[in-house]
Amino acid sequence: MSRLATFRLVLASTSPYRRELLGRLGLSFDVSPPDCDETPLPGETAAETASRLARLKAVSLAGRFPDALIIGSDQVALLDGVQLGKPGNFERAFAQLQAMRGRTIVFHTALALHNAAAGTTREAISPWHVTMRQYTDDEITRYLERETPYDCAGSAKTEGLGVAMIEHMEGSDPAAIIGLPMIELCHMLRAEGVSLL
Repeated sequence: MSRLATFRLVLASTSPYRRELLGRLGLSFDVSPPDCDETPLPGETAAETASRLARLKAVSLAGRFPDALIIGSDQVALLDGVQLGKPGNFERAFAQLQAMRGRTIVFHTALALHNAAAGTTREAISPWHVTMRQYTDDEITRYLERETPYDCAGSAKTEGLGVAMIEHMEGSDPAAIIGLPMIELCHMLRAEGVSLL
């Protein structure tokens, strides 16, 4: 019997980090870029933005994969009420890391698993509190030159050298800080009849 029964599994993401995390389960899956506007809405909290975008990413592919279980995920970093996005370049990453120095940032990582055949969606959110060290500007520069984390919210890749910028982290799902809450995903997949072991 197939471990996915009658379902295909699709990751609605262009993130190599999410693809690598999902690959750890040893399941066969497709990857497809989601079709949605990722702009935060006025008055939306970071958790609300992450949840809405995770859901939209998953649901946006239902027409293309009508028999699939579609995984959507989104992460929003929050510092003093301000959402931190992906910096995109050295200058913005440097400014983000300066602002984060010695501070605690909350990373809200949302997950949605959409059953396209049934039209149902399971959702969860996994917050992580990350306290940064009192690093120097020179350390920021050396980190950015070596890691180039311009596609990561908050510019800190905890699975790489970014861990050297961190004083303390607290959360319930280690994979969530990288971008895909794997413990919650396993719960959801089992609830959909997927055998993982």
